[in-house]
Amino acid sequence: MGTGMCSRRQKGLLQTGFCLLAVVCLGSGVFLYHHLQQKVRSAEALAQKYKQQQEALSAQLQVVYEHRSRLERSLQKERGEHKKTKEDFLVYKLEAQEALNKEKQDSMNRYGALSSQHKILKNQHEDVKKQLLDLQLQHNSLKLEHRKTLETHNQKYAQLQQEKDNEVTNLQGKCDGE
Repeated sequence: MGTGMCSRRQKGLLQTGFCLLAVVCLGSGVFLYHHLQQKVRSAEALAQKYKQQQEALSAQLQVVYEHRSRLERSLQKERGEHKKTKEDFLVYKLEAQEALNKEKQDSMNRYGALSSQHKILKNQHEDVKKQLLDLQLQHNSLKLEHRKTLETHNQKYAQLQQEKDNEVTNLQGKCDGE
């Protein structure tokens, strides 16, 4: 038997081994196919689940974007109102400051006028006090002079009364004596 030739027995074994190998390969191919199909189904289910989660997240994100948009519009509106309020307040503050300055100036003018009027009245008061003192002194001197004059008149009156009484007595004495 030669080296290039196989025996029949060996040929049958070789064919059986080859068939077995083919069956094993075919079985493992079918098993691998089913296993890969399960993985594909599970991957598709997972992909579907992730797609649903993505859609839910997209919807939530849309709601968040809409809410953010409303908040931004509201913020812009509030900023506008705040700016207007601030401007109104500044105008009010300026007007109040001007009114306060005007009132302060008027008060200062009134105070100046009252102060000068007070000085004038104070000077007049001092003058009146001096006049009063002068008049009191004059009154006291006139009173003294009046008392002296009255005393002098009383003395003259008494003297004249005395002289009259003396004359009346003398005349009565002459009339009686005649």
